[in-house]
Amino acid sequence: MVRTVAVSILRLVRQGVVRPGAIERAVDGLSAKVLNERLRKLVACGVVRREAYPEIPPRVEYHLTPFGQRLVKILDAIEELDVAGAE
Repeated sequence: MVRTVAVSILRLVRQGVVRPGAIERAVDGLSAKVLNERLRKLVACGVVRREAYPEIPPRVEYHLTPFGQRLVKILDAIEELDVAGAE
């Protein structure tokens, strides 16, 4: 099953990978530009929330919103159906 960048990001955030640099390292071939574009869209859609900490150096984390948590469960169910159908 082909997984989109946004779905990969959502799954990583659910697993606790919340810093942009860690997400970028976890997804092969993902550039910082594409990651930031996807994160901005996910925030704008209310799927994840951005939390910036007033520290030096700056620290930003992303977390699933309640809507994002429900969405990831739906994506998991769809993937299970796809895998079951392939068997």
